[in-house]
Amino acid sequence: MILISQVAEELNPPNFIKTITFKSSTTQGQLPILRLGESLRLEFDALNGNEEDFYYVIEHFNFDWTPSQLVKGEYLRGIDNQRILTYENSFNTLQIYSHYDLSIPNSQTRALLKTGNYMISIYDDYDELMFSRKFMVYESIANVGVKIKRSRDVKVIAEKQSVDLVISTSNMNLNNPSETIKTLIIQNNNLNTAISDLKPQYTLGNELIYRYDTESAFWGGNEYLFFENKDVRAANVGVQFIDLKELYHNYLYTNISRKNRPYTYNPDINGNFMVTVIDRENPDVEADYVMVHFSVLHDEIKNKDLHVYGNFNAFMIEPITQMDFNAESGRYECIMRLKQGFYNYKFVAVDRETREIDEGIISGNFWETENNYKVLVYYRDLGARYDRLIGFGEATSVNISN
Repeated sequence: MILISQVAEELNPPNFIKTITFKSSTTQGQLPILRLGESLRLEFDALNGNEEDFYYVIEHFNFDWTPSQLVKGEYLRGIDNQRILTYENSFNTLQIYSHYDLSIPNSQTRALLKTGNYMISIYDDYDELMFSRKFMVYESIANVGVKIKRSRDVKVIAEKQSVDLVISTSNMNLNNPSETIKTLIIQNNNLNTAISDLKPQYTLGNELIYRYDTESAFWGGNEYLFFENKDVRAANVGVQFIDLKELYHNYLYTNISRKNRPYTYNPDINGNFMVTVIDRENPDVEADYVMVHFSVLHDEIKNKDLHVYGNFNAFMIEPITQMDFNAESGRYECIMRLKQGFYNYKFVAVDRETREIDEGIISGNFWETENNYKVLVYYRDLGARYDRLIGFGEATSVNISN
């Protein structure tokens, strides 16, 4: 009998849980990649006003997101499956919500002891899984050099970006690196499009060189669209007009296809979001929720659905992100309940049969686009029981070269 380990997937929350953000000393709202010993904060809002109890569980995983062989006491000092004790109710907002705040380490969960892949899962009082999020913990043993190049494939040289890597270690020997070393290349904190498990092409002394023609290439995409609604009562960046019903409604300017237009540089935060509010001291509980109206002028796309896409829901495709085609206005439209702040987003098409995502269908793909790339290096020595995360490198395509 062969046991096949289940690959862990992130689960998005039910509709009453919103604005899941990770904060560490270096990031907010993004994919958390922490140095061993660094603290982590997970925050979210529950919009049902019940002041419910939530519990957290932390699990360790292999490089491929199958459960690792480690038992909990080997990777965690203390205990988990504890109630989240810190929460506050919203103040002066039309939308009632409770804001939950979990810090790790804390008095119960005192330390994460091993590097590698982790998943934090949040359960309610009835032991029902509400949502889960991935994070990574690394130690700096390997140096990871990352360079962004234009694609070496002439057919897509105007649309793709290629990632070259050099991995080196000074104080440990990497045995049989083509078997023991695994790499993960992440564009703009989006794990859905990450390229995994490239083998080193050649070794130069203690350096592993990765210089692929096509295997390490990503679509360039385009700069993200954005809006800011830190003042709910006045139209701000990207907001055309506002309306007050049961909540404030923000109607964004209708977007158009940028696919066949020239690339223009427009600074973004690579799909991320930040909660911000004007004239208030504590955005966590004083920022309100707003109904945001998205629209894009485009002919109806056959056999595909259009979705609003961004890190506000960890780049997931789900019913609340789906846009409806309005035949009268010739636009795709969608309404989402989002907390006040600064948001990046784009429109992507999802094939109804294959579920494949086409990120460039509305915004196009351009080699000049500024993208962020993170590279993680995992190592499992012969006979070891888990994948260590021994190196982390980062680069942007601002200085892209041929």
